Amino acid sequence: MGPSLEHLLAEIRGCRVCVEKPQRKPLPHMPRPVLRASKTARLAVVGQAPGTRVHASGVPFSDPSGERLRGWMNVTEDEFYDVGRVAIIPMGFCYPGQDTKGADLPPRPECAPRWRSRLFDQLTQIELMLLVGGYAQRWHLGASVGSSVTETVQAWREIHDRSGPCRCIPLPHPSWRNNGWLKAHPWFEAELLPRLRREVRQVLTPASASRRAQ
Repeated sequence: MGPSLEHLLAEIRGCRVCVEKPQRKPLPHMPRPVLRASKTARLAVVGQAPGTRVHASGVPFSDPSGERLRGWMNVTEDEFYDVGRVAIIPMGFCYPGQDTKGADLPPRPECAPRWRSRLFDQLTQIELMLLVGGYAQRWHLGASVGSSVTETVQAWREIHDRSGPCRCIPLPHPSWRNNGWLKAHPWFEAELLPRLRREVRQVLTPASASRRAQ
């Protein structure tokens, strides 16, 4: 029997592999893994990696991208940060630093292979996964992923319908850098977001309340 979820989260939060045994240039600062998970969470938000603000705060999506994502989901901050209902699990748990142009680097390569399968093996109640960005989509969709984020998100209906008991919805990153993408693809707000909001509300609503509403 493997470690409990609590012990596994403690291991992750104490991880120093990208500094002590890195696969490439070491992390340029002290690690600060940022994630949230519980045995009862039914919704998982799977992003890329913390940015500078999240690295400073230790709170996932505590930035303008998080505000936009919560708007897409139509949830309050209290709902989004209710760890009993929502797991927030980026592909890389630590802020990876920036390149010479000031853009965030990709998630560290050491992170996902070391922790991801072990962590999701513990999260048996997850019913809906929001796959935010290409890194999350490639890892979790495998052969189902498109050749680009646009192609993958355009196929959201097929991906959702064939993803089994744990349904997946691919999303673009909610960064301001994607404002042009959102304007160029109006179907995202007109077609995908209403479905996303219904699915999110379904998994966030306690089963007893859901039965009363029927």
